[in-house]
Amino acid sequence: QLQLVESGGGLVHPGGSLRLSCVSSGFALKDRAIGWFRQAPGKEREGVSCVSGSGGSTKYVDSAKGRFTISRDNTKNTMYLEMNSMKPEDTGVYYCAATRQLFGQCVLRTDTFNYWGQGTQVTVSS
Repeated sequence: QLQLVESGGGLVHPGGSLRLSCVSSGFALKDRAIGWFRQAPGKEREGVSCVSGSGGSTKYVDSAKGRFTISRDNTKNTMYLEMNSMKPEDTGVYYCAATRQLFGQCVLRTDTFNYWGQGTQVTVSS
């Protein structure tokens, strides 16, 4: 079974940090474009960050630049999203995603990704 499973969500105070993890099973993350998306209540799912299949291109949504870092460990088939200096507007359900195609480009659009995790809740509140 091909799936992605996220973990690491939770409640954090403004200014705090969280690290999300996402493990793939049934397929390897190596050479695939990977990404993190989030969906706040009442809003559409938006792209937060992605890395191309080759690893040569990384993108962040403007609100995440300088605060979030995407990475992956191919030996563990795991991707990460390190989030620092968190703000209440970072609240939402966070989803990891990966492409079926190898060596794909990094594009922060939901329709460019084929595999999705079930989501993990992140709440930033005092």
